[in-house]
Amino acid sequence: MSFDARAIIAQVRGGDTPSGAALSWFANGLADGQISDAQAGAFAMAVCLNGLGTDGRVNLTCAMRDSGDCLQWDFDGPVLDKHSTGGVGDCVSLVLAPLLAAAGVYVPMISGRGLGHTGGTLDKLEAIPGLNVDLDTDRLRSVVGQVGCAIASASARIAPADKRLYAIRDVTSTVESLDLITASILSKKLAAGLQGLILDVKCGSGAFMKSPKAAKELATCLVETAKSAGCKTAALVTDMDQPLAPALGN
Repeated sequence: MSFDARAIIAQVRGGDTPSGAALSWFANGLADGQISDAQAGAFAMAVCLNGLGTDGRVNLTCAMRDSGDCLQWDFDGPVLDKHSTGGVGDCVSLVLAPLLAAAGVYVPMISGRGLGHTGGTLDKLEAIPGLNVDLDTDRLRSVVGQVGCAIASASARIAPADKRLYAIRDVTSTVESLDLITASILSKKLAAGLQGLILDVKCGSGAFMKSPKAAKELATCLVETAKSAGCKTAALVTDMDQPLAPALGN
């Protein structure tokens, strides 16, 4: 079946939800360049304004996950991860990944860079001269197998549709969309082959979600979508009304 980007954008703009097959085609088009930046931006804005609904959110997340490689692991311990929705001075991942590895957990932590006003885990790591976070999937497998954890960027083969849409959201004022946040976070995490995921959903003046109601809504979207995609997931809503570290920046 053939699809047309303009028709998919118009469908979302009109308040309807494209089929799973249509969203899969669109995600693959983002990954291989068939979808233009203008079309990607229009799609992001349409989703931001009208949403995709529960089924559409799950379908978009899985489509973006499947736009590249999905990792599989054969370890003697659980493969788990944690993700924060972004705050100011949030350095938890830098400590948690090696702590979990020391306890026998394997942590292939695929992280992001700054989005909006928040600094990403990778931005903090790249402040260390010479540190390389751009690992291909073979190197990621090797590091996790040897030391139990790795914090790395999504390689070109991991959720490439998200990599494209992530950058476009940042310049089109569509960062706050629940559906796009959910698909972006989970497409990378699910592609990492996780058996379980803990989500830290920030709430407050320094977070994307300013109110407890909005944060709980995002947490619910993330947990329900991840579970629908087959990953055991739980979420905590935590305070982001003040910086989480004594120093800011990267």
